[in-house]
Amino acid sequence: MKVKALYISWWLLLVAAGFGLNKAAAQVVTTVRPTLTLPREEVGRVVRVVDADTYDVLAGSVVYRVRLLGVDAPEPDQPFGRQAGDSVARLLTPERLVLLGRRGVDLYGRTLATIRLLVASGPALALDSLLVVRGWAWAWDPNRIPGRAAQQASALAARRGLWKCGAVGVLTPRQWRKFNYKNKRRYGVGCTW
Repeated sequence: MKVKALYISWWLLLVAAGFGLNKAAAQVVTTVRPTLTLPREEVGRVVRVVDADTYDVLAGSVVYRVRLLGVDAPEPDQPFGRQAGDSVARLLTPERLVLLGRRGVDLYGRTLATIRLLVASGPALALDSLLVVRGWAWAWDPNRIPGRAAQQASALAARRGLWKCGAVGVLTPRQWRKFNYKNKRRYGVGCTW
C-alpha cells in the first residue's frame, strides 16, 4: 500500500512539474523514488510454543506473540493438534536462535511473522515450509508461495503427520473452529496412532 501511495504521489509531482505549476516539485521528483522495502529480520529466541503455529518470541527486549505466516496448523483440541505442537516444541528449544521477520498484526493482536531456523551449515530454514513438509500444517494459499503446493502434496503422498490416514476426513482448523462441542466430540477421534 505504501509503495502504491508513493507511486501516485511521485506521478502527481511529475505532472505538476511538467505543467510548470511548482518548480520545487521538479526537485522532489528527482530525489523521491518509490522503493519497496522488505521488513528486516531480527534474531530472537522462542520462549513458549502456544500451539503449532503460534509462539512467544523474545527479540531484543520485547516478547512478541507471533502467528506464523504461510501455514495453518491443527488446533490443540483437534486431532493431531497436540502432536504438531509437541513436534514444533522439540524444534524450537529456548537455546535455539531464530530469525524473526515481522509483517504486521492480526485481529487478535498477534504479530504476523515469518520464522527461519538458523543452522550451522547452510542457509536458514523456513519454519512454515518445514511444518508443511513434515505434515504438521496445511499450506495457507499454496499457489502464492512457490513450491508450497508440491510440499503439501509430498507430505500427503508419504502420509506424514496429519496425513497419516490420507486426506479423507481431515478437517482444516477453519472448519474445526466452526464446530460446536457435540460435533467436536464426534469428529475429534481422528486417526489412531
